[in-house]
Amino acid sequence: MPVPAVPNVRSEVGPLRCVLLHRPGDELGRITPTNKDELLFDELLWVEHAQAEHDAFAEVLRGAGAEVLYLEQLLAEVFADADVAAATIARHVHERTCGPVAVPAVRGLLSELGPRELADHLIAGVSIGELGPSAGLVSAATPPSGMVLDPLPNTVFMRDSSAFVGNGVVLSPMNKNARRRETDLLRIVHTQHPRFADSPIWFGEEAGGPLAATFEGGDLLVVGATGVAVGMSERTSPAGAEALALHLFEHAGIERLLAVDLPKVRSAMHLDTIVTMVDVDAFITYPAMTPHLRVWMVTPDGAGGVRVAEGTGLLPGLAWAADLDHARAIEPDLGSTRAEREQWNDANNTLAVGPGEVIAYERNVATNEILADAGITVHTIPSYELPRGRGGPRCMSCPVARAPLP
Repeated sequence: MPVPAVPNVRSEVGPLRCVLLHRPGDELGRITPTNKDELLFDELLWVEHAQAEHDAFAEVLRGAGAEVLYLEQLLAEVFADADVAAATIARHVHERTCGPVAVPAVRGLLSELGPRELADHLIAGVSIGELGPSAGLVSAATPPSGMVLDPLPNTVFMRDSSAFVGNGVVLSPMNKNARRRETDLLRIVHTQHPRFADSPIWFGEEAGGPLAATFEGGDLLVVGATGVAVGMSERTSPAGAEALALHLFEHAGIERLLAVDLPKVRSAMHLDTIVTMVDVDAFITYPAMTPHLRVWMVTPDGAGGVRVAEGTGLLPGLAWAADLDHARAIEPDLGSTRAEREQWNDANNTLAVGPGEVIAYERNVATNEILADAGITVHTIPSYELPRGRGGPRCMSCPVARAPLP
């Protein structure tokens, strides 16, 4: 049996050795026309097809030499410890999530489940119908199909709740209430699973704290051994980016952080929706947005603070953060209509499995052809259902280990 890869991520394009996924499950089936906006989805997904597409994604990853870990399996292994399971149930099931009267019944239901079933229910939620007859206003006012513990359908986008930098991990204080329980599930894995016993948590170790300073992993690109780029988006605040910078400077060996001010629109939800790294010196960008972005070069000041200098543009800033003499941009010129359509379907949200080798959605035909013409090997995956969630291959994956670049 191969030796498990030791967590270490010092680039976006080093050969991928280990990656963390969540195979979509019953939580996607909990999305309805009534609650989809609250759960941050634009459309309803065909669950079985989404699962088949995700399985195809995992097979491409394995074919590229990566070990695939699943969040739900790691949680199940952790929940074999009854004390950890009980503490997790107590943190997720309380009066603010279920209403005070229903708490004992929901905790009782979950405590009777086996480790894997508990992991699945904490992600998929608990319906009134599953709970059965119960006292209280929540039970009385909610139909049997309604939820007493909300589902977490965005868990499929594993990049957002945590991200590895070096041999450690950052945990995200998420912007949207519908996603905050996701981070706690990752915190449980990173603090309790032996696989990560030697991996420090650089940021977000403690739950709670002020919610005004938010950060999500889709806004973090590990562009070099000592440099990162962070998007200040609708999900990551400047305060969150600055707090992350200070932690990475102090603990994670990061010396340069490029802060990118993104439009606060859904099509630019995270930095990786408009730019990803596809080779040691190359980035695919969305030219309708990237030429107009303001960027700041952030470095430690040696006294526990930061120095901030405005940069001259995204591409020079990325080269600076990656410690490159220059960087090249692959900018699809598709005409405004097609470019907007493909970007909406995450054409730029590629996942590198090695230098000059990426995974992309097959539906973004024109962008994939442009990448191929630029010398990038493109592995395509089926993409009828998964793009409806507004996330691509990079969004759906959290690299745990990459081989170092030469």
